[in-house]
Amino acid sequence: MVQKAKILLVDDRPENLLALEAILSALDQTLVRASSGEEALKALLTDDFAVILLDVQMPGMDGFETAAHIKRRERTRDIPIIFLTAINHGPHHTFRGYAAGAVDYISKPFDPWVLRAKVSVFVELYMKNCQLREQAALLRLQLEGNGNGKGAVAGKESAGLLAELSARLAAVEEQAEALSKQLDDESADAAAVATAAHLERKLTGLRRALDALEPGTGSGGPALPTQN
Repeated sequence: MVQKAKILLVDDRPENLLALEAILSALDQTLVRASSGEEALKALLTDDFAVILLDVQMPGMDGFETAAHIKRRERTRDIPIIFLTAINHGPHHTFRGYAAGAVDYISKPFDPWVLRAKVSVFVELYMKNCQLREQAALLRLQLEGNGNGKGAVAGKESAGLLAELSARLAAVEEQAEALSKQLDDESADAAAVATAAHLERKLTGLRRALDALEPGTGSGGPALPTQN
């Protein structure tokens, strides 16, 4: 079964969290609440999230400060952050949000359909990256098995695993291509387009590594694509 992505909702007002849950429930992902910046940082210590919806105006640690802490941590620095705010102090205030590391900055009241669409893009990108990491892990096992040299039986098992890996990778490649076309058609956020392009580059590297393992391509082990 495909594991659901986790979406972190950060707002000090329970009614706002309830509204976000109502809007995003249709995505059928795991929604995690945090009522403060401190609570959000604690959640990020143990769980991986596809995207963070972060309220700007919160008592104590506000959204900007929370985002700064998130971006300073190696584990969480690449998680997309969408800022939500009930106030608008003009371009300077918006620029501060992007400078803090946000991929988007949305003023309340917002269009539920637009917010859901934006979040769904980052969820899809997250799921594709998870699939890619799984393919890379299987490929590492394959390389290690080749290095151990276990004879004809191992050779047949290797061939079967290579075929399975190739088929699963092809499915991910097809989904990633469709997502990239969708982003182009909808003139999506630059951050989402850049993330999709990064995913496609990683898929290309994995495909080359997998192709190098096919019979007749030589016994030298290919370099695996990095997971950054």
